[in-house]
Amino acid sequence: MALAGPVYGELLSGVVASVVGAYWVAGLGAPAVAAVTLAGTVENLLLGLVLVVASGTTVRLAQAHGAGDRAGAVRVARAAWRLCALGSVLIAVPGFLARERIAGAFLDGEAAALAADWFTVAFPAFALFFAQRIADELFKGVGDTRTPLRTALLGNALLLVLDPLLILGPGPFPALGVTGGALALTASRAVALAVTALLRRRHRMPAPAGGPLAGGLLAEGRAITATGAPFGLDFTARMAVGTVQLGLVAAFGVPAVAGYGVGYRVLLIVTMAFYAVRQAAAIEAARLTGAARRAGVDPATVVRSLARDTARLAGALGVGAALLCAAAARPVAALFTDDPAVSGEAVGFLRMAGLYLLPYALVVALGGVHQAAGAGRRPVLAVLLGLAAQLASGAALSGPFGVRGLWAGMTIGALVQLALLLLPLSRRRAGSAGDVPVPNEPEEASEGRLIERNAPA
Repeated sequence: MALAGPVYGELLSGVVASVVGAYWVAGLGAPAVAAVTLAGTVENLLLGLVLVVASGTTVRLAQAHGAGDRAGAVRVARAAWRLCALGSVLIAVPGFLARERIAGAFLDGEAAALAADWFTVAFPAFALFFAQRIADELFKGVGDTRTPLRTALLGNALLLVLDPLLILGPGPFPALGVTGGALALTASRAVALAVTALLRRRHRMPAPAGGPLAGGLLAEGRAITATGAPFGLDFTARMAVGTVQLGLVAAFGVPAVAGYGVGYRVLLIVTMAFYAVRQAAAIEAARLTGAARRAGVDPATVVRSLARDTARLAGALGVGAALLCAAAARPVAALFTDDPAVSGEAVGFLRMAGLYLLPYALVVALGGVHQAAGAGRRPVLAVLLGLAAQLASGAALSGPFGVRGLWAGMTIGALVQLALLLLPLSRRRAGSAGDVPVPNEPEEASEGRLIERNAPA
């Protein structure tokens, strides 16, 4: 909980800022809402790519931290920054050049023009988003989840102030509309990243001799990518299935879609606790794996113990979330809408979600343990097969049971994922797969001080 609590606060602050920003944009009309919705969808898809590097960095750095390998920690940090620079260029430049085509592929008329205006600001500033994720993971990798929370609170608080000023333009401020929202987001991210850079300044590492690929940085970059790939694929698969699910719900009319939207916002808040546990468990699993290797102990032993503790915590959170959704479904729905049809759909969704949340909590949290311990193929396969089962069963059940058949499909999919994830794990593979060896380089005192400061007593 010491690691997970700040992560939950970090995630929640981002959602709150996003919801408030959407409120200000809603006053600009439907085209503006459509444009910002598309922009958010595109960024979420790109987040899947960012997570490959960010999650891989966290795990590799935590492993080095647990093993007391200060030179390895230096190598991870340098490779991560180089991957960040490369990824930012490969995404920002084509995205900026194709911004009008991207907008026009999904929207038309005024909405497409507004989306292109957002992308004009957002794609050049994508490096800020990528760099902040890498900087946060370098703190998390050594067990510090509080610093990313503080910088997230700073950036999101600034966004809450800038959004109405730049979108609506009260007083002397210009009313920039959708472009103002993009500028507010960019400015808040720039300030947060600048503060993060100052916090890391005393741990700055000198450039490696012999060029950017010296000392095993190329091999470390491959290791980071291989380690983080399951995390990115997991996220992208869930995003894609969520989009398909929305299309299935749309067949039951506008009240069903609106009710699903209300219920989904509530679920987003409670399921963030599961993802906070996932991140914390992944950090601890990677650290314990590194420490076990250093001590000559089978990593599978400590990973199984951590998995049991993680399952207990995630199970408790899942049960609590299910009871909360069932008990508070009607009053919570009333906060978002006074339309009886929409409220009824939202209440039905939240009550059915009670069956889904417990297995989903276990899947999310235990997936972090498996992936960080080097057994990333198992949770990815479980997720892909489970999501396929969700769509198939939901579509089949929606015939006789209507939209509630889709909600039942979510539960079936989560149960399939959990069953596949709990199949016996080979002792040999735990802590070994996805661990690409890289040569050591001389220790650097700067990153070493960061590790020593965060090392357990």
